[in-house]
Amino acid sequence: MTLIKSISGIRGTIGGVCGNNLTPIDAVNFGCAYGQWIRTKNPNKKNKVIIGRDARISGEMIQNLVQSSLISMGVDVVDLGLSTTPTVEIMVQKYNANGGIIITASHNPTEWNALKLLDENGEFLDSDQGKLIIDFSENKNFKFSSVNDLGELTKINNSMSQHIDSVLSLNLVNADNIKSRKLKIVVDAVNSSGGIIVPEFLKELNVEVIKIHCEPNGNFPHNPEPLKKNLTDLSKKVLESNADMGIAVDPDVDRLVFMCENGELFGEENTLVACSDYVLSKTPGNTVSNLSSSRGLNDVTLKYDKTHYYSAVGEVNVVKKMKEVNAVIGGEGNGGVIYPKSHYGRDAIVGIGLFLSLYCERGLTASKLLDTYPKYFMIKEKINLSNSIDVDKILTQIADKYKDEELDLVDGVRIDFEDSWVQLRKSNTEPIIRIYSEARSEEKARSLIGEIDTLVKNMTA
Repeated sequence: MTLIKSISGIRGTIGGVCGNNLTPIDAVNFGCAYGQWIRTKNPNKKNKVIIGRDARISGEMIQNLVQSSLISMGVDVVDLGLSTTPTVEIMVQKYNANGGIIITASHNPTEWNALKLLDENGEFLDSDQGKLIIDFSENKNFKFSSVNDLGELTKINNSMSQHIDSVLSLNLVNADNIKSRKLKIVVDAVNSSGGIIVPEFLKELNVEVIKIHCEPNGNFPHNPEPLKKNLTDLSKKVLESNADMGIAVDPDVDRLVFMCENGELFGEENTLVACSDYVLSKTPGNTVSNLSSSRGLNDVTLKYDKTHYYSAVGEVNVVKKMKEVNAVIGGEGNGGVIYPKSHYGRDAIVGIGLFLSLYCERGLTASKLLDTYPKYFMIKEKINLSNSIDVDKILTQIADKYKDEELDLVDGVRIDFEDSWVQLRKSNTEPIIRIYSEARSEEKARSLIGEIDTLVKNMTA
């Protein structure tokens, strides 16, 4: 099966053999590596790490292994139990911890799990920090604590409630207006921790909640990525219930998508667009999204005479760019909203608060609200290559062919045309080139994909 080490942590499939899967040995090894990194950063103090998990079947097992590893290295552990990625990020800040770990494989299927690693700001690690931890995991020169210096374990059982309170306290979340609307919303939380926090948050806003797949048992009833093809149950329930909208989140609740009252998807790319429209209408400023995200955010930002910036793909890169340009909001087109007034991390609960504030203020149905935004069609494909192909050379040749167009080479090659764009990125884990295109029509978007696909195949023939 699979075990993948990266700067953001380690992820893999449960079972199998050491080094090829996420086994107990691999979990302990990486937990110790993270503990070594924490102690190296703060050598003369007692360190504290916040840990939470999504509802995956393997979650409690992996969390216990990681916590014991940290305790053995003299690191205190605060156990949040069942939690979400943004909740852990917020708790790292609130409890002045030295770091945090979320036991989650995000949108991956149930056989996967992972350790997502945070720094003392509750933010994902940069490449230098991540490489150090990988080096520690490979060298295994760990120094464990004596019996009198072991770390201590404490538990916090209300972290998601604290998360909800923090979102309700945000100035731009208009709780009173939302409460007055008495909305009816269907929630699909793919049987993970979103099944707890999303309904609780909505009930605080006087919303009638209809729950499907909200039992946090880790038995995902469908592919957990919140895409249209995986949300047919949500669409059906919204129509059956005559609901105002539907909400879907991924297992660790950092990605968010809405379903319109007509059973059609609002679109994961449009989650960030709509939330940004609302934030910009109150506090105009710069915005950031990654290079694989919709141009819709750029269009909305220009409406408020502000500047939109692109970053390389990856949350850590988006956050770095947001800080650099002092962005008021940013995120990723996969439904990830980052609102700095809360914290620098994708947060579906923050996104729900901002979106419902916009929805109630505009007084439109979800489908009519969607009609107010630029209509784009995005296509995502990939080209499989042999291991012998020089992918960097291909990207250089593509960039040269389109040198007269607007190019961005920060993350692969992105070519911007007047009303469309196409991006090529190489995978770090397999011999493929990912191709994303976006245009005003699906036909145009597919045409761009076809054009690039033909060029690449001719170059590798």
